[in-house]
Amino acid sequence: MDPVSAAIVGAVAAGLLQGAGDISQQALVDGYWRLKNLLVGRFGDRSDLVQAVEAVETRPESAARREVLAEEVGRSGADRDDEITAAARDLLARLQQDSAVASSVQQAIGSYIAQADRHGHAEVNVNDPKA
Repeated sequence: MDPVSAAIVGAVAAGLLQGAGDISQQALVDGYWRLKNLLVGRFGDRSDLVQAVEAVETRPESAARREVLAEEVGRSGADRDDEITAAARDLLARLQQDSAVASSVQQAIGSYIAQADRHGHAEVNVNDPKA
């Protein structure tokens, strides 16, 4: 997943939309809103990209909504915008450093990847067509 999508999904999954739990998390909340405001400023508040962000905010557990977000990030070119990717990477770094939310931020690139979090289980089964 690209850094922009990963930062949005990580922040939403960490519950940052409800606000900071304490002062140390305020930087995370501010970082999320900075990233989202950059997206709104570049692409408009009714753009497909911003609507995809809002769909993830509404239902962050939905894999389909996260996939649409990643597609819209790529289609819009947000992942090639230096200011947007810098804000996303900064937010990801802060999320990974915060012990309260670090375990909920994952980023995977490639095929046949299974990820689990918080004592979960994940596996990938690939059927050999010759068998």
